[in-house]
Amino acid sequence: MPEFEIRHDTIYRYDSLVTLSQHIAHLHPRELTYQRCLAHTLELSPAPAQRSAAVDFFGNPVTRFALDTPHDRLLVRAHSRVRVGVRDWPAAGSGPSWEDARDHLRDGLSGHAPLQPEARDAGQYRFASPYVALGDEAAAYAGYATRCFTPGRALVDALLALCARIHADFRFDASATSVATPVAEVFAKRRGVCQDFSHLMIACLRALGLAARYVSGYLLTQPPPGQPRLVGADASHAWVAVWCPGLGWIEVDPTNDLQPGADHITLAWGRDYGDVAPLRGVILGGGGHSVEVAVTVTPTDEGVCAPN
Repeated sequence: MPEFEIRHDTIYRYDSLVTLSQHIAHLHPRELTYQRCLAHTLELSPAPAQRSAAVDFFGNPVTRFALDTPHDRLLVRAHSRVRVGVRDWPAAGSGPSWEDARDHLRDGLSGHAPLQPEARDAGQYRFASPYVALGDEAAAYAGYATRCFTPGRALVDALLALCARIHADFRFDASATSVATPVAEVFAKRRGVCQDFSHLMIACLRALGLAARYVSGYLLTQPPPGQPRLVGADASHAWVAVWCPGLGWIEVDPTNDLQPGADHITLAWGRDYGDVAPLRGVILGGGGHSVEVAVTVTPTDEGVCAPN
C-alpha cells in the first residue's frame, strides 16, 4: 500500500489585530477500510488558549481551537502520514438501475423502507444544502444529467457517463470562480475548479433523486517528466460519492474523469464544501485579511519535505 507525507500550510494575515477567534479544522485524514492515518500533527501559531479533538456529525475528525492572544497572523500547519490502498470499483453494468437506486431511498414511495444503516445515512444526501441549491435550477440540472441517465441504465454506467460529460463540457479555470460561487453560475460559465465540478455533479444527481455527497482530500500530482516535485505546489482536492444499494458508496472524480485510486487521500465528507472546509471560524477584529495555502503531497519513497 502506498504511503504519503502531506503538509498543508495555511497562513492568515490580518490588516489589524484579531483579539479573539474560534476555529474548526478538517485537516486530519479519515480512518477507512482502505486508508490508515499513521501520524498526524497540527501546529498552531500563536498557541491557542483552548484546543480539543472531536468527531463531527458526519464522522470526520475535527480539531477545535480558540485564541485569546491578540495577533495579526495565524499559521495552521497540518502534517500527516497516510497509507492508502487500491479500491476495486463495481464493474460496468453491475448493480441496480439508477431508478431502482433512487426509489430505494424513497421511504414509503417504493413500497419498502431502506433498512441498511448506510442507506438510512445516505438519505440525508438527497436534498439541497447551502452550497448546492435545488430551487428553480433543479430542472436544468436534471435535464443536463438525463442524457446520461437514460431509462433503465445501470447507476454505475450512468454515473461514469455523467462524470465524463462534465469533464468534457467544463474547463478547469482557477480564476473563474471563488469559494462562494453558486453552482448556477458555474453551470452557466462552464468553467471552474474541482470544488465547482463536484458541487455541479452533486446538484445533477440530487435533482434526479439520488444521494450524493462531497468528498474532500488530496490528490498526488505528477510533475512534468524530468522536473522535481515542487514543495507547496499541490492543492486540496474534491470529488463525489453516490449511494448505490448493494454496492455502497461509489466515488468519481469529475475534474479528472476517473474513479479515485491510491493517489486520492480522503480527508472528510459531507453535504458540500461548507461541511468540510479545511478551516473555518469567527474572529473579533482583524479588518481585511489575506490567506496563503500551500499543500505538498510526497510519496514516502521520495523522502519527506522538510519544514520551512
